[in-house]
Amino acid sequence: MPIDLNTIRQAPKVLLHDHLDGGLRPATVLDLAEQQGYRDLPTTDVEDLATWFRQGAARRDLDLYLETFAHTVGVMQTADACHRVASECAQDLADDGCVYAEVRFAPTLLTAGSLEVDEVIEAVLAGFDDGSSGTRLTARTLITAMRTDTDSVSVAEAAVRFRDRGVVGFDIAGREAGFPPTMHLEAFQYLQRENFHVTIHAGEAFGLASIWEAVQFCGAERLGHGVRIIDDIEGEGASLGRLASFVRDRRIPLELCPTSNVHTGAVDSIAEHPIGILRDLGFRVTVNTDNRLMSNVSMTSEMADLNEAFDWSLDDFRWLTINAMKSAFLPFDERLEIINSVIKPGYAALSA
Repeated sequence: MPIDLNTIRQAPKVLLHDHLDGGLRPATVLDLAEQQGYRDLPTTDVEDLATWFRQGAARRDLDLYLETFAHTVGVMQTADACHRVASECAQDLADDGCVYAEVRFAPTLLTAGSLEVDEVIEAVLAGFDDGSSGTRLTARTLITAMRTDTDSVSVAEAAVRFRDRGVVGFDIAGREAGFPPTMHLEAFQYLQRENFHVTIHAGEAFGLASIWEAVQFCGAERLGHGVRIIDDIEGEGASLGRLASFVRDRRIPLELCPTSNVHTGAVDSIAEHPIGILRDLGFRVTVNTDNRLMSNVSMTSEMADLNEAFDWSLDDFRWLTINAMKSAFLPFDERLEIINSVIKPGYAALSA
């Protein structure tokens, strides 16, 4: 049965895969462009700009999808801008019912001006603290290295430097084809020695080889997207290949982003998204937004679309939310506290 949109909005949510530079408010992009003298925006009308981002991203190709980020990154080259974007991100997620979020960003992309990597991270962390203050959102950060970076080790070292100030993990992102995870093996081995958490974009635009390298060579604890694991499953789940079995049996979480996967061409539609099969087969499935501006989504809209496509109920979303919280890079006792004191009571209240 359809669930009322306001009910979904009130439901506690956990978000593990969201890009800071993919979630700016269109009005903020315009304000920051004016303040910084950025002249490359395609339009100065806020509604037209929002439409441009959405149309630009929905071209069913990951490389084309990534082109839209030139403008959001372009207006985030000062500490004030980084702080504002992070603060507004936390506010927007809290308003959408998120009680825990790990938002990722690549600090090296924000150093085209005068900022150093550590200054970028400090500004973003301060923004998350300010934006989540007074809300029920616990906001944490993942530091991302781009797959095309030549010095991912220094980015990994920066992530570890801030591990006690809100950075809880490391990621690589960007174009998958031609840039396998093993190009950054030194960074991942360093992180393993530091007992630091790792998630890797894998199995989005590229296939099973990307997932295999991420898990078996680089020690990925979660898979960013991972949607192409379906390529190792025959029929309606009648037969799992060895990699799919390994991912399921090891309970490696899949950071699935349904709408984004449609926009990048990984799947044809929400209704055909393998999230339904993967959930039925018992994979550690989570639901995420990826890029809220580019894909015009929120956690509420993603859940509403899944409710319509698969008839998922509040019980299903409770299961997904607990899955995500179990998979978070917080200490175990903190995860358990949020599950027992926030998520379970929140869903119980909605079902009463």
